[in-house]
Amino acid sequence: MSIFQYNAVDNKGQAVKDRIEASTSDEAIARIRGLGYFPTSMKEIHVRQKSGETHATDTSSKKRGEISLSFGGVKSKELTIFTRQLSTLQDAGLPIIRGLKILASQMKKGLFKKTILKVIEDIEGGNTLSGALGGHPRVFDKLFVNVVRAGEVSGSLDVILQRLADFREKIERLVRKIVGAMVYPTVVTIVAAAILIGLMIFIIPNFAKIFEELNLELPTPTKMLITFSLILKTQWMLIPSVPFGILILYKIAGKIRKVRLFIDKTKFKLPIFGTIINKSTVSRFTRTLATLTSSGVPILDALNNVKDATGNAAMAQAIQRIHDSIRSGESIAKPLRAAKVCNEMVVNMVEVGEETGELDKMLTKVANNYDDEVDRAVETMISLIEPIMIVFLGGSVGFIVIAMFVPLIKLMQGLGAQ
Repeated sequence: MSIFQYNAVDNKGQAVKDRIEASTSDEAIARIRGLGYFPTSMKEIHVRQKSGETHATDTSSKKRGEISLSFGGVKSKELTIFTRQLSTLQDAGLPIIRGLKILASQMKKGLFKKTILKVIEDIEGGNTLSGALGGHPRVFDKLFVNVVRAGEVSGSLDVILQRLADFREKIERLVRKIVGAMVYPTVVTIVAAAILIGLMIFIIPNFAKIFEELNLELPTPTKMLITFSLILKTQWMLIPSVPFGILILYKIAGKIRKVRLFIDKTKFKLPIFGTIINKSTVSRFTRTLATLTSSGVPILDALNNVKDATGNAAMAQAIQRIHDSIRSGESIAKPLRAAKVCNEMVVNMVEVGEETGELDKMLTKVANNYDDEVDRAVETMISLIEPIMIVFLGGSVGFIVIAMFVPLIKLMQGLGAQ
């Protein structure tokens, strides 16, 4: 038997913190609900063992130690395929261990196969599927584990896994669209930067020598260009170090809560990109919450998982306010409207979903609608970036040509006057 420490909410919305004894986490949740409480979080703090017995939790902790020696991670696509295949095998009526063994036999050697084999051992040792998956956070995140746990409790694991696979496929499809849209402007930017740097390092210094030998009085733009060219030529290490330094600074600043919040709020206000970031974040939030609630995950647990899954501090802050609002007995719509991270249409649909008891369906509609809007926003971005890049590259080259040839034109005019 194990001792579980839990946080819960009673019927009046008051927080409750206590401990309970149970054989598994699912049994503990069932007992907590039997007391009339709504569990929000729970962790195992002690395992009672009889002599000669080895509890599955101890086995998992050993196995976690073994897995930590592996390097790399599991690709999102591999995890999605695994989820889809496991759902199919469950729908066919195969026992969970048999299904996992079939999938493990098809995998290549690596972290994922090791993890699945250890999950099988955990289940054979008496653990549940969700409990075994929860012992491997490098592969299965909290959202994945909670959805599986909900499927176990409801007795519809095959349906839940199918929903989870659908959810992951749609999220991956959205990410691929955004990444794919960024390939063209990124390549154009790199090529343009390489051309300009080549001009600055190899061409401009030759002009500078000519101007120095002729002892010409140079205009301010030409002086600025030559100075910048000399800096690039003598301090060429700045070319890779500046973007690398900016990236490091961004990572460090991102660990400071207030700075991260400011950065993520600013992302929503960026021209062109801000719309895509906002809509894709809202889509991820609504689709994740819809998947969790339709799978039977309690709303407070679902919100805690969604908060970690959005990847945006501004949205996470709004979700935390929604979580606190529900704990106080209020609705989702009010704090969502106050956060101003979603437009009024989204808030209204959520409000209608709450009133009709079909929140998951409304959230799914919002997610589908926003996915379509992201597609349109990406197409708009591509159509705008092309002329912007052409104007930028043309303007840069034009500035260099003018700055270099104005002194030569003045020299020729002076020679002509003589």
